[in-house]
Amino acid sequence: MIGYSTLGTNDLERAGKFYDELLGEIGAKRVMADDHIILWSTKPGAAMLAAITPHNEEPAQPGNGMMTALLVKDLSTVERMYAKALELGGTDEGAPGPRGESGMCFGYCRDLDGNKIAFYCMT
Repeated sequence: MIGYSTLGTNDLERAGKFYDELLGEIGAKRVMADDHIILWSTKPGAAMLAAITPHNEEPAQPGNGMMTALLVKDLSTVERMYAKALELGGTDEGAPGPRGESGMCFGYCRDLDGNKIAFYCMT
């Protein structure tokens, strides 16, 4: 259902390097880039994640209550993505592990611009 999600940045080059390495962990590559936006995806027609500078030229700010969740194949990938994000300078928002009775595992972090990201899998 979701085609793409955008995460605001005030430094597109820095965000590009962060997400090139982070999303490379799950085989995602840049599918489009210009001086305003970079989009990554794992294959043609799959959902995309983008880093973008705001069109209104105001500073990008993380939205309170906003989060992008990336579905991955298993708990070891959740753990690997979470660790990679922290290694790249992201910050912890909740260590990987099961949440509730849902049969889902999550790991939460913030990127270099403060955007909240979740990595999750169905167990």
